Amino acid sequence: MRVFVTGYGLVSAFGKSWQSLKQGLQKGQNAVKYIKEWEQYKDLTTYIAAPIENYEYPKDWTRKQLRSLGRVSQYSVEAAGLALKMAGLLEDESIQDGRMGVASGSSTGSTNATLQLAKIFLNEENDCNANSYIKSMPHTTAANIAIFYGLKGRIIPTSSACTSASHAIGYSYEAIKYGKIPMMIAGGGEELCPSESFVFNSLYATSQKNSTPHLTPSPFDAHRDGLVVGEGAAMLILESEESIKKREVEPLAEVVGFGSTCDGTHITRPQSDTMRAAMELALLDASIAPEKIGHINAHATATKQGDIIESIATHQVFGEKMPISSFKSYLGHTLGACGALESIISIEMMREKLFYPTINLNKVDKECAKLDYLTKAREIDTYYVMNNNFAFGGINTSLIFKKISKKS
Repeated sequence: MRVFVTGYGLVSAFGKSWQSLKQGLQKGQNAVKYIKEWEQYKDLTTYIAAPIENYEYPKDWTRKQLRSLGRVSQYSVEAAGLALKMAGLLEDESIQDGRMGVASGSSTGSTNATLQLAKIFLNEENDCNANSYIKSMPHTTAANIAIFYGLKGRIIPTSSACTSASHAIGYSYEAIKYGKIPMMIAGGGEELCPSESFVFNSLYATSQKNSTPHLTPSPFDAHRDGLVVGEGAAMLILESEESIKKREVEPLAEVVGFGSTCDGTHITRPQSDTMRAAMELALLDASIAPEKIGHINAHATATKQGDIIESIATHQVFGEKMPISSFKSYLGHTLGACGALESIISIEMMREKLFYPTINLNKVDKECAKLDYLTKAREIDTYYVMNNNFAFGGINTSLIFKKISKKS
């Protein structure tokens, strides 16, 4: 059964629509800022991140609805609502009768709620209440989306760090493809927290360019010095072919391939062989040759070894002529959200035939494999794009989207 994207929603440092996000990409400047409040953490040496500034949730949300929503769930629930609206399903009764489910995840739940729970064991004053666990639990985004919109189909929690959203899209695609459910909301979210920067900082994987935030991260660049954490959420509406025909709606793209593997070797050291295998599985699932792919969104976080290993795996599958970009150079590493945010960017670039470059890429690291690294926007007319994401735990995902044409 064929599976189509009929809507999407996003909450990002560049805004809440493709138009605002595109404007950010066109400016060629990232959303990275110096976070002065982080100076208080003596064990942290990176003070930069890509925050969503002055976030406001929708004014019509009630106090009752907000009780269980930590910041990551606020982002995710709003993104889901925007996606449902775009798909023409926001007020449709069909989403509440079991025909729609949700797959979503994040690296963690809301860390402020986790902190309050931890204070119990430290015998410190805290603000814990009945919703503290709900805000902090790993499947908080999926559960809150389902409850907020009254969904009664399956819930697929996909809290797998940086592949949370790509897993959500892939598993939703498979659930629909094999006739288990006709409609799914799929994506992920993340809220900014110094604890997440600290984790990468302790691994010597964060950028230290505190005085020049707009110059980092710089994926694939010879002088890159690590990742920068970001935040946001993004959700896609996936539907079966039968569903879109009944509703008489025009899809935005088709999901045609998904591959997922695990390294099975080291928790934080990526492996090119299993990255390559994930891409090959996606191509096999889509029944297309590598040369059909017109552009690859790279996971590329600007870590030293990660970028090298990923470039080698990509070259092994596609050769040196494959156009490739990393959008973490604009929004930072949005962790649980990146798989969906980058899928939306990939789909819209394919639809508009204009692909944006990696910024802050001045000189490609000679240790990175030869690829067509985009440093300027380029017109590319293609029917297929690939989005790759990789995560701690040795988790690898690859998604392929197809352009909608009259022949489709």
